[in-house]
Amino acid sequence: MPGELTPKGRATRRRIVEGAATVLREKGVGTATLDDFMAQTGTSKSQLFHYFPAGKDELLLAVARFEADQVLEDQQPYLGCLDSWAAWERWRDVVIKRYETQGEQCPLGTLFSQIGRSSPGARAILIELLRGWQESLAAGVRALQAAGRLPADLDVDTRATALLTAIQGGVAILLSTGQSTHLRVALTQGIEDLRRAGDAMA
Repeated sequence: MPGELTPKGRATRRRIVEGAATVLREKGVGTATLDDFMAQTGTSKSQLFHYFPAGKDELLLAVARFEADQVLEDQQPYLGCLDSWAAWERWRDVVIKRYETQGEQCPLGTLFSQIGRSSPGARAILIELLRGWQESLAAGVRALQAAGRLPADLDVDTRATALLTAIQGGVAILLSTGQSTHLRVALTQGIEDLRRAGDAMA
């Protein structure tokens, strides 16, 4: 919405977004209504449209951004401190647990199917999520280089890209089958490939 919100306004808007996210997880995008959002968040229709003038579509986009942020937040503090092999393994386990808990339902994917992945707002959210995720993985690879565990000439961006692709591929299979085996194998193999690059330094 235009203009700068007060701290109270920002808190109210966030409460609406988080409440709407809860509704969408429970009821799904197709059946959730503005009345459901108002009941969950304790807001009136006028208040809802004050923060989201374009109505449900604008609220769905805000929830999609919230869910995208949550993807990275759920990996912390591990994603932010990948400075040892043990840290990488802990991060892997957190990622796998997150998606096993989520199961075959992906709130973010469901939202994007409703909004339209090709819409400018949805595309921007996806690009931002993937860029931030890849940058965090690249920072982890550089941390291992700084610690002398990986060669200095290792192609950091390529390794980070491969790891992110492994996650996305494993998650896609999990969402289709309900099985996390491919995600676990892909992540474990990606970390092992990094470790072997470090072992080759000896």
